[in-house]
Amino acid sequence: MPIVDMKGMLEHAYQYGYAVGAFDVVSLDFVTGIMTAAERSRSPVILSLAESHFAHFDFELLMSAVERAAQRATVPVAIHLDHGMSTKSAVQAISLGCNGVMVDASHHPFEENVRLTLGVTGMAHSCGIPVEGELGYVPGVEGEDAEHHPGDLVYTSVSEAKEYVQRTGVDFLAVSIGTVHGRMKGEPSLNYSRLEEINKTLGIPLVLHGGTGLTDEQYSRLINNGISKINYYTALADASGKRVQQNTQSDGQGYTALVDGVAESIADEAERCMHLWGSAGQADNALKNCASWAPVEHLIVYNADANETKVHAMMSEGRRVLSQIPGVRTVFTGNAIQEGAQYRFSWLVRFCHPAVIDSYRDHPDHIAFADNQFRPIAGDRISIDYRAVESGRTHSENSASIRKSA
Repeated sequence: MPIVDMKGMLEHAYQYGYAVGAFDVVSLDFVTGIMTAAERSRSPVILSLAESHFAHFDFELLMSAVERAAQRATVPVAIHLDHGMSTKSAVQAISLGCNGVMVDASHHPFEENVRLTLGVTGMAHSCGIPVEGELGYVPGVEGEDAEHHPGDLVYTSVSEAKEYVQRTGVDFLAVSIGTVHGRMKGEPSLNYSRLEEINKTLGIPLVLHGGTGLTDEQYSRLINNGISKINYYTALADASGKRVQQNTQSDGQGYTALVDGVAESIADEAERCMHLWGSAGQADNALKNCASWAPVEHLIVYNADANETKVHAMMSEGRRVLSQIPGVRTVFTGNAIQEGAQYRFSWLVRFCHPAVIDSYRDHPDHIAFADNQFRPIAGDRISIDYRAVESGRTHSENSASIRKSA
């Protein structure tokens, strides 16, 4: 802890009538600023990484920093893939540490949206990962991210929302009720009655995309009608950009001088939102009500009825095949250092969630590899699944299970 189950986090927000900010990060300054705000305001927070921003940073490298920041926090944190474009994107995000994913298929016709979303929910739920879907269309107007959302506003239909949630099994629904991506031009025409009806019909946490530029009263009415997650980026980008512009007026023109104070500017804007949306002060209650999020270590120690060259070839193929299975974060293979060890070889496969124990075992790629390459030469083996023990307690009552099979 404090990386927590995102579904539990948003259900807590939905139950107690506040919204959690899902702040898109594009650099370490964003990570630092957002987490500073969350700690100062004692707020749950979602660190969000949008696929539309991947051109601006190395996803894998930034995810390492995001996950570490979340692990050392004292407030509940979830890590989310925003606007994922495919099942492949979602699988990669999960393998890198996201514990929530969004499939962005709202620009497709309804049936195609359902089909694409189902592909993600089936995979993600087998990994214990909640999924956000989107119905209706939130366009972009102006701002850094607006060009990624061309087209006209399409409001979410109540009847289609009900059918979409029933058929896809999404855990949260992003709705289109009059907001835009980027900066708001003029006064938005927010359809509160539509939102209220969707909320009464679905009874699940709803998501607002295009959260920048609304008034305090508008946010309050949206949250009172089921909005439990608010995506937020443009105002953070504007605040950081303004700080850089101010820094250009100083004598120092090097990189560090230009970005001085950027993280603090981001923190101030994010903290303002946390207080406005009611999440400030909710951290401790959310921690009590949200399950912790910790990986599972799938350990196999074994002896092989084959020479070392053949064993290493089998290991190499296993690393390639098994690392592609959804929910698998890393695959380690090793030789015993000590001469005469009881078991000479090992596998250590890290799963993102206990649900992966079953989905991994039943995955056709695992079955084919285990039956055709591993088990025929590794009859003497022990398999154990572990979860980490932290702060004197386990993450589950039964943290280890021992099996004589892979």
